Amino acid sequence: MSKRKHDISRRQFLEGSGAVLVAATAGPKLSAQLSSSIQPETGGATREVPSTAIRLVVNGTEHRLEVEDRWTLAEVLRDHLGLTGTKIGCNRGECGACTVLLDGKPVYSCSNLAVWADGREVRTVEGLAHGDQLDPLQRAFVEHDGPQCGFCTSGQLMSARGLLTRNPHPTAREVRAAMTGNICRCSNYNRYVEAVLAASSTRDAKTSDRGAGRSTAPGRRGAKASARAGGA
Repeated sequence: MSKRKHDISRRQFLEGSGAVLVAATAGPKLSAQLSSSIQPETGGATREVPSTAIRLVVNGTEHRLEVEDRWTLAEVLRDHLGLTGTKIGCNRGECGACTVLLDGKPVYSCSNLAVWADGREVRTVEGLAHGDQLDPLQRAFVEHDGPQCGFCTSGQLMSARGLLTRNPHPTAREVRAAMTGNICRCSNYNRYVEAVLAASSTRDAKTSDRGAGRSTAPGRRGAKASARAGGA
């Protein structure tokens, strides 16, 4: 028996039905997009984004700038002040890569609006070094092989600096607790803890040296004063 001309296969039928369904589904969406792009906004004016003039002291330098109320502190630091040492990892306050010091306290800059920092002091990783001289904490990180890929390092540094500022003599347990909010994707946590403890010891040694210098200086000044007095 010969096959009639108008007979179609099952494959052809399914392909044709699928094409019809796609066209029926996409049609209303496409027409809605076209109508929205053609129609002008209400009143013929673009809706303005609220903005606020703020003052920040970042790494000792004062900045006055106009920021949109929706901008985060991380956006302002990176995109408007050029301080790209502050990294954005998760952008939702979980990884700690964006940690900075706000009035001395470690905070996630991706989860803090810039307007909230108005009139306050911000310290970023760029503010640790003194010119070409690294901060003792940065040197300890290098000496103890803290940085691996390096992406989390700036946040780790700022959390550690915040800890040492409020607690110059932390224990290993206190260091781990203070840096819990910083994720290291290379899992180099033990080295970071060792580096912070080493920086604390170095700081103690330097403080002792300065103290010894101060204790001998009055003696020299006193001797000179006595000599002058005796000569008179």
